[in-house]
Amino acid sequence: MITKKRNQVRKGSHGGMQLVLTEDVAHLGKQGDLVEVKTGYGRNYLLPNGLATIPSEHNLRLLERYKVRVNQMREARMADLRVMAEQIQRVTVTIEANANEEGHLYGSVGAPEISAALKRQNLTVDPEAVRLEGPIKECALFAVKIHLGFEIETEVKVLVVRQQEKK
Repeated sequence: MITKKRNQVRKGSHGGMQLVLTEDVAHLGKQGDLVEVKTGYGRNYLLPNGLATIPSEHNLRLLERYKVRVNQMREARMADLRVMAEQIQRVTVTIEANANEEGHLYGSVGAPEISAALKRQNLTVDPEAVRLEGPIKECALFAVKIHLGFEIETEVKVLVVRQQEKK
């Protein structure tokens, strides 16, 4: 009698389970990659959350078709991000902050303030994308790096000025 193995999970060379990623997973791999993970991580996190699937012949065929569509979408998204990076590079955002006479701020300007200033200019950038070496604590012109994703980086000029006193 021949028994057919259904949805049998393949073992990897290190004893873990082999899965195909259906989404990008940080520190593990990109969508469509065949990865080997510990059994508990695959069974308790990746599979229930739909981040991975068992590498059957049918799933691999579907994944190949899906990869083509994903690559097209990724290319379109990268083109949009490049255009946005060029727009951001041409912009100078001005942030008013509470400061003393010498120009030292009473607080600091961080990523959320820079992100909000860019949003006011119709450029949507998440605060996590803003890369600061440290908080800005004085009035001056700064060049701040912004990582948009897909290894596309740009710089925005941030002018921090003293807030005008309200009369």
